[in-house]
Amino acid sequence: MPSPINQLLLPPLSLYIHIPWCVRKCPYCDFNSHATQGGEAIPESSYITALLADLSKELATVSGRTLHSIFIGGGTPSLMSAAGIGEILSFVKANIKCKRNMEVTLEANPGTFEQAKFAGFLEQGINRLSIGVQSFDDECLQVLGRIHSATQAKLAIDKAQSLGFNRINLDLMHGLPGQTLEKGLADLQQALEFDTDHLSWYQLTIEPNTEFHSRPPNLPDEDILVDIQDQGQALIKEAGLKQYEISAYSKQGSQAQHNLNYWHFGDYIGVGAGAHGKVSSWNDGTLVIERRVKLRQPKAYMAAIYPLASNHCVAPEELKLEFFMNVLRLQKGVTTASYLATTGQSLAQVETAIASARQAGLMMPDRLQASPLGWRFLNDLLSYFD
Repeated sequence: MPSPINQLLLPPLSLYIHIPWCVRKCPYCDFNSHATQGGEAIPESSYITALLADLSKELATVSGRTLHSIFIGGGTPSLMSAAGIGEILSFVKANIKCKRNMEVTLEANPGTFEQAKFAGFLEQGINRLSIGVQSFDDECLQVLGRIHSATQAKLAIDKAQSLGFNRINLDLMHGLPGQTLEKGLADLQQALEFDTDHLSWYQLTIEPNTEFHSRPPNLPDEDILVDIQDQGQALIKEAGLKQYEISAYSKQGSQAQHNLNYWHFGDYIGVGAGAHGKVSSWNDGTLVIERRVKLRQPKAYMAAIYPLASNHCVAPEELKLEFFMNVLRLQKGVTTASYLATTGQSLAQVETAIASARQAGLMMPDRLQASPLGWRFLNDLLSYFD
């Protein structure tokens, strides 16, 4: 049973806000995003009303806690007006204690329409932009279904930097249809030349329920993928960015705090159509972890009094896999004490699995951390905890 001190402790708390609309649904995307019809405006006012009602109910469940970060994702959140984003953030700050200088991230497309709003987003309290570049190659962008060009992507990054956004993540994929080693590395080199403080660089994967899954594109062969990964890692290291998670790289002190909270198995409120949340609480000496999911369809979400699609308390037997799926993504992993602190369970319950993984060379001694081999074959490592 946890000590009385541990009973009072809860993981850090973050807030995820989902904006579900895009101008066009990309063929690789499996997120809850919905294309606008004929270029029509999104129902911003109605959605904000529903969002704030949803948020007020969620905040009531975390009374007294401090919010450590906000992430506004999608979809394409930059389709929202700056005033709309400001209204949401003002409501948050008026209704929950927020950490000083809290990280507030907005995902943005690099199209001209969104660029014009960057100054307003900064003024309204967004202090970190995550720009969905994906590629600097126009042919790749076309195959990916992106509506921006390579030139627009470069202009968007320049614009954000000139306005004073000191924290910018560039979202970049590799292993794209028809991509050669040379093109993959050229994309990466172009991203690194902007000298932003953060880079998300990951391989395209074909997900179920996407257009690419029903009509698979011609992807690079395995040898090319390995070469892009290995040589790309060297370029990133040379540029001074340090890898701290499987697909995340940053300058010193610029790790994404919101994502770090996910990977440390922290808590987060999820509001918006299709948003997921995880909230912990103590009940008679037992740590209870509840997962809540909101209605996916925007119209149903806006029409509902409380747009809850499902909620359940995570069973003890589920917790070990959920925990390790997150923390083993981190290059340094976490301390052994983190297991009790965030799951409420004794590490003794997973010691056999940990010992087996270490014997196989997939985990490091003394920490809950993947070895270099385990990090490369993470699915094999996670199978020990399934």
